[in-house]
Amino acid sequence: MTDLVDYQLSDGVATITISNGKANALSHDVFEALNQAFDRAEQDEAVVILTGQPGIFSGGYDLKEMQKGPSEASALVKVGSTFTRRLAAFPFPVIGACSGHAIAKGAFIMLSVDHRIGIDGDFKLGLNEVAIGMTMHHAGIEMARHRLAPAHFYRSVVNAEIYSPQGAVEAGFLDEVVAPSELADRANALAQQFRKLNMRAHRETKRKAKAGYLDLLDRCIEQDAANLGLSGQA
Repeated sequence: MTDLVDYQLSDGVATITISNGKANALSHDVFEALNQAFDRAEQDEAVVILTGQPGIFSGGYDLKEMQKGPSEASALVKVGSTFTRRLAAFPFPVIGACSGHAIAKGAFIMLSVDHRIGIDGDFKLGLNEVAIGMTMHHAGIEMARHRLAPAHFYRSVVNAEIYSPQGAVEAGFLDEVVAPSELADRANALAQQFRKLNMRAHRETKRKAKAGYLDLLDRCIEQDAANLGLSGQA
């Protein structure tokens, strides 16, 4: 699709790959490309595998954009929160194939998809906002509360604890861990398994199961934006 996000469709499975430099940083351009890719996946009625580069899923928001000023940082956070809200409500199954590190927004993406596969190795996953001087936004708190194991919610959100892949399964960032060489095969096997679901039933059950959570996310996204006068911006 673009140099930042690749889209490949095969046998009813759309593989969407983020590729933006060493940290796989998430910028406005990356989110625009991701939304275009998910538009296409929805048109193709495809099960989605969302992955990154070898060794790094994403290190989070693009710091060059976040450091331009509070208003610019808040605008990027709103775009990112809106995208993860879209993932949570996507009408077809979404598999996160976590190809390495997943920090901050990268970890929030893992919290927002249907099934998460990580790889074994010296990789870090978690929410480092508090450790780097950022107060956690309302939407982020609720994304974490929705998916993390209760015993790890406080440790992750308030104490900024960072996990190994195996620890990330216990915490709730991942569902399983495989060898790096097995990631693509496992993701594709699971995608084919998900293709056997009744997609209408999947879509409607997801909508019912997450109705209250999605409403809460909408309110939190607007609350976060209102803090810096960004309500109503895309």
